[in-house]
Amino acid sequence: MTTGLIPGEQPPDPRSSSMRPPHQRQGGDGQGTPHVDNRSRSSVITARAAASFEPVGRSVATARSFVRDTLQGWGFADIIDDAVVLTSELVTNAVVHAGTHADVLCLRSDDGVRIEVADRYPEREIPLQGSLASMGSPDREGGRGLQLCAAIAGRWGVDYTPTHKHVWFQLDLPDRPVGTRAAGPSLPADLLPLADSRVRVAVVQIDRTGAISAWNEDAEELFGYPADQVTGKPLTDLAAWPHTPGTGTGVAEALQLSRWEGSYGIRGITGRVTPVYASHLRVRDTDGEPSTVCLLVRDHERAVLQTPLRVPASDTAPADGQSADPFEVFIGSPAPDDLDGLLQRTVERARDMLDGDSAFLLLATDDETELEVRASTGLPSARQRFARVPVEAGPGRYGSARMPAVHEDLAAVPGAVPLLNGTGMRSVVTVPLKVEGRLTGSLGVAAEGAGRYSNEEALRLQFAADRIALAVESARLGELERLRRGSLSFLVEASDLLAGTLDRDQTLALMAQMTVPTLATWCAVYTIADQASEPYLSYVLHEDEELIDGIKSLLSKVSPPDPVPTPGARVWTAPGEAAHEAALRKSMRSLGLTGGPTHQVASGIGPTLATAHAVGGETVVLPLVARNRVIGMLTLGKPTDEHFRQEILELAEDLSRRAALALDNARLYSERTAISQSLQRSLLPPGLPTIDGVEVDVIYRAAGEGNEVGGDFYDVFPISDGAYGFAIGDVCGTGPHAAAVTGLARHALRLLAREGLSGPAVLERLNSAILDEGDRSRFLTLLYGEMRPQEDGSAKLKVVCAGHPLPLRLRQDGTVEPAADPQPLLGVIEDLELYEQTITLDPGDVLLCVTDGVTERREGTRMLGDDGLADVLSTCTGLTAGAVAARIMRAVERFASDAPSDDMAILAMRVA
Repeated sequence: MTTGLIPGEQPPDPRSSSMRPPHQRQGGDGQGTPHVDNRSRSSVITARAAASFEPVGRSVATARSFVRDTLQGWGFADIIDDAVVLTSELVTNAVVHAGTHADVLCLRSDDGVRIEVADRYPEREIPLQGSLASMGSPDREGGRGLQLCAAIAGRWGVDYTPTHKHVWFQLDLPDRPVGTRAAGPSLPADLLPLADSRVRVAVVQIDRTGAISAWNEDAEELFGYPADQVTGKPLTDLAAWPHTPGTGTGVAEALQLSRWEGSYGIRGITGRVTPVYASHLRVRDTDGEPSTVCLLVRDHERAVLQTPLRVPASDTAPADGQSADPFEVFIGSPAPDDLDGLLQRTVERARDMLDGDSAFLLLATDDETELEVRASTGLPSARQRFARVPVEAGPGRYGSARMPAVHEDLAAVPGAVPLLNGTGMRSVVTVPLKVEGRLTGSLGVAAEGAGRYSNEEALRLQFAADRIALAVESARLGELERLRRGSLSFLVEASDLLAGTLDRDQTLALMAQMTVPTLATWCAVYTIADQASEPYLSYVLHEDEELIDGIKSLLSKVSPPDPVPTPGARVWTAPGEAAHEAALRKSMRSLGLTGGPTHQVASGIGPTLATAHAVGGETVVLPLVARNRVIGMLTLGKPTDEHFRQEILELAEDLSRRAALALDNARLYSERTAISQSLQRSLLPPGLPTIDGVEVDVIYRAAGEGNEVGGDFYDVFPISDGAYGFAIGDVCGTGPHAAAVTGLARHALRLLAREGLSGPAVLERLNSAILDEGDRSRFLTLLYGEMRPQEDGSAKLKVVCAGHPLPLRLRQDGTVEPAADPQPLLGVIEDLELYEQTITLDPGDVLLCVTDGVTERREGTRMLGDDGLADVLSTCTGLTAGAVAARIMRAVERFASDAPSDDMAILAMRVA
């Protein structure tokens, strides 16, 4: 891949529209109908990035990473997921279907981002007539890239040149409201926002790497950390950021913005999360070094930092005398452009409108059977998001969220509003949010005093709810669409990662790393070896590495979840209950309530409380089902009081299906490899015998991944009366088929030699056994000999060389010569007439025997050959047998840069 980045350049466009006839330019306006490209080229290109990708499958993932990194660097996080999905489809068309290089060009302008994908197959055109439906079904292998462009991009098109085809699309940037200044009127003291007697403003400075560089005294007081303990740590280690894939802005992105305001949490030294309201300002010092100054207060004191809303004069006093928009009057102008901001603004305005102490808003699920908490203010716990309550909580109108309800005193009807249990709220009014008669949510306001609300307040709140229901539903659908696109990009990346490995441990690690922190705060993976085995805790991960050991210890003491094959997520309460019980026991011991010494447990209470908080939220289990069998469970968890969104659970379910298949493939591959290697090892000699006066050493390399034995083999074994047999052979081919003949040859040699047969007789009988295999037989080259050490220190050898590379003898003076004559190979003809030759090795002589994988080692047109092997052997005078074999192997490996394509065996024997 080659890339280039040229900021600020506006290159000339070589494919000007005036250079081609109109029928060669086809585009879309996002409405589904191709048309002539009349797009404007007047926008200024402020930066460009280009890359070229080879026509191989891995280039698709590399192209996605290139586009993601480029847009992230430009600060365009809002459109990254759409750009990645479209680029993935178009690059796939180029490198997979067209089989050519793909050139990707990213252009940044003042109104959006344009991305071009070019391939070198201009003949692959698209239909020029008809609607997008004529491009084919979405289930087809090709053509989906253009359909996605039409559905997602603001503008798109296809340009042709004699050598290239360019598919381009443009994504417009969302409007972002700029900061405003405003002043509020003087208010009576009883109308001022509440704050603690001592308002503390934490001032935290973050350097360009995202690490904390400054931490004031108020920050230490609010969160418990001294400055020296947090300086240099990333802010992400402390921030509990409410971010899900495809929606909102992440903490790293927020730190790069010039100005940002909003709510999130900071994990204190005790492990508890403190909700804060923050104002971020991006600055630079005199040397030009950028950093971000973060001002943080407790969330209920947000009025200290929150920028007041500016209401235009036209909104308060319309020029035409008409009344202002009720929605803007209630929400304020400008309205938040994201769902979470709109919901939070809604509950705050509803609370203020009815002078309540708290307010909450719930959104209905698609089937309208449950309500999900999405925003609240004034409640003791701000960590109740995504908790669910039934729409029909009881009989009567007050038990249904479909009708307005007023409870004058909750103490008289405990449990009437489950969300307010234990909050101290006494009176509450709730009203439904409906769009075209369909329930979309519920809005409620509560107060600590009894009898605060009546039907009059219910009518006022219902009037406001009717004005905002459509805006809330529109924002919710927009969030779901962004989440869907983000989920698609997430699953594409996950599938690529899972398909890239067949290692079981790495697959388990990938499963956990893809879920944490994107989908959950912590994750545990249980595996099941077989139907009779219990689930085994195989992997645990938490976004805070310091909590992993505590969670692992806790889960090891809890019975694993039942391996139920039913698809979908189910709630598992055991970890949260066990964590709270353990934390309670340690807390009581630390207070001396059990009579034991307190100093022995005081040091452990911190981690226990932190572990209890980490797993104290909602925990769900998803089965890992592959090939109709449960092979494990994926467990996802949230901290205390946090719940999963239904969209996240659906995304996790999709991921679990892909992960289960990848994990089962890794298991099958590991089992196959273990069996193969075990069988192959059984074909190798158990060991080399010790021969008095003779050094023997062997080096063996089998070709092919995962192979320990191939078509080459060797053996050295005792026969009788001080005689030893040795053999080195080569079966035609490599891999398991050749290894089968290897086992036959090696074991037959031992049996026949120990029957007292001569070398020629042994090989003639082996030849008959190979021919008896019929169609499974393979021809075999074999060097077989018998060696008998002599009393004078020499060794006498009888050798038969049946079609094998000749053995080489190295004398002490450095001369090298063949030690046998060639004879016919085995497994071809029935009647063989073989003979044996007798040689004597003097002290210091070396006999080298190799297979043809050594002599036929190639580099281009060059081959090592017999002469090259003899030249290397001539430099081995005075070396031991092991050193001779090692030098030969090094010479063979260095002769060519490619991996060996044939099995290799080297047998060296030296008379000491």
